[in-house]
This record gives sequence, structure tokens and C-alpha cells, in this order.
Amino acid sequence: MIKQKKNGELIIISGTTCAGKGTVVKKLIERNENLKVSISYTSREKRDGEIDGKDYYFVTSEEFEKKIQEGAFLEYAKVQYGKYYGTPKKEVQELLDHGYDVILEIDVQGAQQIKEMFPQTILIFIMAPSMNEVKKRIKARGKETKEQILERFKVAYNELNEIPKYNYVVVNDNLDEAVSKVEAILISEKCRVDRIEEIAVENQEEFIHEFLMDKDFDNEPLKIEE
Repeated sequence: MIKQKKNGELIIISGTTCAGKGTVVKKLIERNENLKVSISYTSREKRDGEIDGKDYYFVTSEEFEKKIQEGAFLEYAKVQYGKYYGTPKKEVQELLDHGYDVILEIDVQGAQQIKEMFPQTILIFIMAPSMNEVKKRIKARGKETKEQILERFKVAYNELNEIPKYNYVVVNDNLDEAVSKVEAILISEKCRVDRIEEIAVENQEEFIHEFLMDKDFDNEPLKIEE
């Protein structure tokens, strides 16, 4: 009776520094075959262990700017140290057309750009339990200076002010629980009436006729409530 839309859903997952959004996304992909993560383009240098085409598509600044001119990105931004990051339009659209739900792990600025183009985009914000926990996680990395940590905190507080623009917020104090909450959100979104393409409802006369013609019910008393 219900015909679901064939195209997949576009899902944006954002979060403050050290909220664990990347780990949440990784677990979601492992547990759900119909979920795909969009691979972003970047002009920054490849880090140890990163694989081109898996972690990012690594290109030069000149190549990135050429793609901007060609309209190849759903959204893009120039971040610290002048490095570009962008979400490829063609790859995302192909996945959606094939019925996959696509996760974009992007910042709040990019999220709003895409929401304007695709109003039905599902926006989920991942938070750490507290800013004290964020500080602990940053220190545990042991890779950043005090100045860099302060800059991360400034950005994080600005991002927290953007939460009202999202549909959902999930606190990542327990990884498995956080992943389960995001999965529950995606299941509930699939059940929304405005995401159903068509509902076929037979009229009462047709239903009664089919009921009477069904031999499985020949020996049962017919009861139709007024």
C-alpha cells in the first residue's frame, strides 16, 4: 500500500572538535549496508596512513579552484592555512540516485549551504559530554600547542551556537549508545509521511468485494462494523 521513494536520503553529521563524530560515522557505515559516506576533496597535504580516494581526494589548490569554476561542489570552504575542503556534487548525486543514504561529515558552514539547496537534508549534531571532556581528549592527543588548543575551543563554542539550526543533537558519552541513537533517528525519518512517494488506499466497496471473493474466508462469518 505504501510506496517509498527510490532515492536515498542526504544526511549531514557535524560536531565540535573531539566530539567523536568521525568514529560515529565509521561505526554507522560498518553496521548499515545502505549507508555510504561521501569522500571530500581537499587541497591539504596527505598525512601518514591516509589513502587517496578513501580518506579524501587529494588535489592541488589549482585543481580545486578549477573544480570550483566548473561547479563541481555541493559546498566548499577555505579553512585554516588556506586549505580547501569540498563535497563533490556528482559522486553524491550518483549514490542518492542508486538508493543509498549518503552521510556528509562536514562543518556547520557547509551544512547550512547544503540545507538551503536540499531542504529535506537530515542534520545531526554530535557533541562531547562537556567541554572539560573535550580538553581531556585534546590533551590525550598530545599533538597541539596551547595556542592551537585555544583556537579549537573558540571554534567549538561558535559551533555550539549553531545547534538550533540542526534537526537533532546526540551526546557522544558512550559510542555504542550514540551510534544507536543516530540509527534510530534515521529509521524514524524513513517513516515520515512527507518521505513517502505514494499511498494506495482501496475504497470500502472494493475491499468488501475482494473480501467476499476470497475463498479463505468462505466458512467464516462476515462482520463489518458500521
